[in-house]
Amino acid sequence: MFVSDILKSKDSDVVTTGPDETVGATAGLMNGRRIGAVVVVDVDGAVIGIISERDVICGIATKGDGVLNTPVRALMTADVVACTASETIAGIMKTMTAHRFRHMPVIEDGVLRGMISIGDVVKHRLEETEMEAQALRDYVFAAR
Repeated sequence: MFVSDILKSKDSDVVTTGPDETVGATAGLMNGRRIGAVVVVDVDGAVIGIISERDVICGIATKGDGVLNTPVRALMTADVVACTASETIAGIMKTMTAHRFRHMPVIEDGVLRGMISIGDVVKHRLEETEMEAQALRDYVFAAR
C-alpha cells in the first residue's frame, strides 16, 4: 500500500496555520478539529513548519502558560520531514518510528497535498492485514 491509498480515504482538507498565529489559538484549532498537529505555512502556502500537541505541552512545561500568547514560530518544528503520495506505508512507518513523530505532511512538487497520522497508517495496515487473511482463508477453503 502507498500513501496515496491513505489520502484517497481521507478528507483532502489540510489544517494549516501561519507562523505568527498564537500558540493558544493554534491549540484551540487543534482541539476544535480533534487533530494532533497543524502544518505551518507562509503567506504563499509553502510549508515552513509543523506544530503538534506535543510541542505545545513541552512549551507550557518549559516556559509556562505564557507561551500560549507567543507566535507558533517559537515552538514549531522547522525541519519538517514530509513524504510523497508514492511512498509505501511500510516506509512511512519506519520514518515515523525512527524520528518519533506521529504526523507527516504529504508534499508533491512543493505543494501540500495532505497529512497522514500514525493512526491513518495503523488503520490501513490493519485493513491490509485483514484482506490478506481473508484471501488466505478463501484459498484454503477453495482448495478443499
